[in-house]
Order: sequence, then structure tokens, then C-alpha cells
Amino acid sequence: MLHHISFGVADIQRSAAFYDAVLGALGYMRVWEDLEPGDPDQAVGYGLPGGGDKFTIKLRAKSARSPGAGFHLAFGASSRPAVSQFHQAALVHGGLDNGAPGLRAHYGPTYFAAFVIDPDGHRIEAVCKSEE
Repeated sequence: MLHHISFGVADIQRSAAFYDAVLGALGYMRVWEDLEPGDPDQAVGYGLPGGGDKFTIKLRAKSARSPGAGFHLAFGASSRPAVSQFHQAALVHGGLDNGAPGLRAHYGPTYFAAFVIDPDGHRIEAVCKSEE
């Protein structure tokens, strides 16, 4: 259903370092960037190697706002260790813990996830539903 999603961020360099680390832990990477100094429309797109972007951060220095309670974005992870690496990378790069890696049986018997809040207040998750 979704083609891609974008988050507005206050500091593109800080957010790019954060998402390079957390999405890198899940096997995603920068697939394009527009970081021309002084350009108010700087952005970085992330996706699978060799593919297009599915997630983008866009500089919105004065108007960046995270959605309210009830909104979060879940990224797919290939393994439980990748979920744990995502969580650790987030904490090291300025994110806040919003739920440590672990099974969430109320979502399903193999639902393994971690929840964090990025430096701009966006709630994100990494989830793996495979048995390990």
C-alpha cells in the first residue's frame, strides 16, 4: 500500500547519522542524498541496496514536528539480532529507549521488536516475526 514515507527533521546531519546507524543495522542504506550546503530542502533517502528509497528524512529546520501519540513507523528486520543492533545503535546515536528488544506475545508468538524515539521525537520500531 505505501510507496514511501518522509519525516521532517530539524538537523539533517544529526538525523542522517542516526538513521545511517539504525537502518544500517537492519540492512538498509542511503540510496540517495541531496545535502547541498545552504539548501533548505536537503534530504536523504533510504532503502535496500540497489533499490529506490522507501524512507526519507527532509530538512525542516523551523517546522519539524513529530506526529502525536498513536503514530509510529515499523521497519522490518531480518533477524532478532538485527532488532537488538537497531536498538543499540539508536541509543548510541541520540535516540531514546521506548521499549527494549524482546518478544511481544500480545502481537503474536514470534513478534520480536524494539521501540525507540529518534532525536526529533519520531517513534520508530524494528520488528522481526520469524522464529529463531
